[in-house]
Amino acid sequence: MQSPQQQPNDDAAPGPRRPWVVGVSGASGTPYAAAVLRALLHAGESVDLVISRASRLTLLDETGISFRDAHWRADLQTWLARGADGTPDFFAGALPDLDDVRYWSAGDLAAGPSSGSYPARGMLIVPASTACVAGVALGLSKDLLQRTASVTLKERRKLVVAVRETPLSGQTLKQLVALDEAGAVVLPASPAFYAGATHIQELVDFVAGRVLDAAGVPHTLYRRWKGAIGGSRAE
Repeated sequence: MQSPQQQPNDDAAPGPRRPWVVGVSGASGTPYAAAVLRALLHAGESVDLVISRASRLTLLDETGISFRDAHWRADLQTWLARGADGTPDFFAGALPDLDDVRYWSAGDLAAGPSSGSYPARGMLIVPASTACVAGVALGLSKDLLQRTASVTLKERRKLVVAVRETPLSGQTLKQLVALDEAGAVVLPASPAFYAGATHIQELVDFVAGRVLDAAGVPHTLYRRWKGAIGGSRAE
């Protein structure tokens, strides 16, 4: 006969929340981050968000949005509603629920994702600047974004680094090779055109979709190659 501790419990609490940590660095390309965030939430994934200090300046420059710690939820909603072409409220009618988003300040090195015992699925850095790449490759952990990336690597979790820079210097190329050898997926933010894009949002969504592909998260952000030349134009 089973002891009470061994008997199945139909009323057991669900397992621990296991979010994807999304890190946004200071590189140009904040629409990529917004597209990834929207798609993760639409897929029912939990998200922990870390925005570097430099990325706040980029976000302000590219969108006019000031991301504030005290008002992060309202600012995030405004950001995610914005289209890649700058149209305010482009996605307002189809915004995902933000209830399962947690925001951590980049300066909070005691935050949950800074520890390997924090139950995260992995981390997506979108976009990743060359400074971010260098910091992660060298294990500097100068802020929460870099620290979380280091934790992700040491815990053998999925790390996707969507580097956004051109041209790439020899030193950055060496650092990207080091990240690849450490187990990260190096994913340049390079849109493709075979999916039949006719709008900047579709080019952004292609890159975001490839990030989610690397993470193993299902999505419908772009048309997949079906093996027929010109197939995307025929649809």
